[in-house]
Amino acid sequence: MPQTAGICGVILAAGESARMGRDKALLPWPPVAEGAPAVNTFLGAMIDLLQQHADLVIVVAGRNIAELEPVADAHGAFTVVNPAPERGQFSSIQVGLREVLNRGRDAAFLVPVDRPPVLPATVHDLRTAFLAADSDVWAVVPEVLQDGAPVHGHPILIGRELMEQFLRAPATAVAREVEHRHHNHIRYLRLGDARIAANIDTPEDYLRLMRTEIIPANTTF
Repeated sequence: MPQTAGICGVILAAGESARMGRDKALLPWPPVAEGAPAVNTFLGAMIDLLQQHADLVIVVAGRNIAELEPVADAHGAFTVVNPAPERGQFSSIQVGLREVLNRGRDAAFLVPVDRPPVLPATVHDLRTAFLAADSDVWAVVPEVLQDGAPVHGHPILIGRELMEQFLRAPATAVAREVEHRHHNHIRYLRLGDARIAANIDTPEDYLRLMRTEIIPANTTF
């Protein structure tokens, strides 16, 4: 991996959010008390976070492009459309990574939109570890301890070598399986950020998140 790698952020946001009943990309973030105005959204906050450590941010949308493109534009990100999001998330990964390479970058933060943004220090630490790693390290994956066991999460930071492996795989593949086939080229970075492993799929998941992350209505940012 080049020490001067140009890094993109890629946010996977083409899913239908069927179990949530509303687009998870547009969930308020940080959570606010009922009736209080939203400060930001999962998508907007994720763009803002990645822009601090990447050259540019790409949002992979699907049939929700009309709803997401104004948010991406307002936060200075680019959008690209997965023409067949029903093929699954891996197809969105491939769409996003092709755009990264088309834009002349060699590395990318890769993160699904269905989770709260991690702490800024987490993104910083991933980038630092990636740029300092030996050439046989193709990606840095964060992990956090849960009940005494390590759990891998997002965002991951991948270089050109692993991008090419993703792009050679069928669109129906699973990213975790591709990663595991090349685990000897992956550095797992232990961090203390619980949001690394957070996953918001249902209204109940979001309510639990609100109870732990809620902010006062008069908080300013």
